[in-house]
Amino acid sequence: MKIILILMITIAIGLGENKNILKAIELFKLKNNCNIIICDNDTDLINCINDKNVDIVIRGSLSSNNILKNLKNYNKNISRASYIKKDDFEFLLSPVGIDEGKNVEEKYEIVKNCEKFIKNLNKEPKIAILANGRKDDLGRSLEIDNSINESEKLYNLIKKNSASNLKNYYILIEEAIKDENNIIIAPNGIIGNILFRSFVLVNKWPSYGAITFGLNKVYIDTSRSQTIEGYLRSLNLGYKILIDRLNKNN
Repeated sequence: MKIILILMITIAIGLGENKNILKAIELFKLKNNCNIIICDNDTDLINCINDKNVDIVIRGSLSSNNILKNLKNYNKNISRASYIKKDDFEFLLSPVGIDEGKNVEEKYEIVKNCEKFIKNLNKEPKIAILANGRKDDLGRSLEIDNSINESEKLYNLIKKNSASNLKNYYILIEEAIKDENNIIIAPNGIIGNILFRSFVLVNKWPSYGAITFGLNKVYIDTSRSQTIEGYLRSLNLGYKILIDRLNKNN
């Protein structure tokens, strides 16, 4: 029988104006024996990302601008996918950073990372591609035409290289949700960010935070406007990802 030794895990989390994070930490520590480092500024949190003794970093309620810029010094292709729950199914939404997913190539890399994450959950990826209009909206404006054409190029690229279930829903986000796709790819990061806010901050669908791809460190990005329960879900997600990695490496 293989015995896996897990050392004390250290989690760093950012504390800004939203103090809900403090209550979330209290609740998390009731069930998990971890070291918690609370960072009240960007510099301290970035130092924790660089610290090999810190296992998990969660943005908490700090602003993302400086933190994300520093993360991209390590890998300019860093991207994020928000992990959201609706009723009894969960899905990744990406891109959600307003400067992410700017072209087909960036979105294809996001898709590959999302597929890997979903497979690690022992689920089959089911991918929905979105665009700024219906297929028959071609010709209404150059912006709409470019988005529709780009969605079709992305669809064909994924189809060529992946066996995952895949459909281009164009602008029909309601159908993509109804069909319970577990990966939803927005036309760009601006629209993805608006969708996230609509789902989570307006409609109150539970969010676990955003998984960050392209880092060796477990880093969960979170909204500054999250609830206690939302921050607690982010802590639990980061912890689960790390434990899964440790188990696989052993």
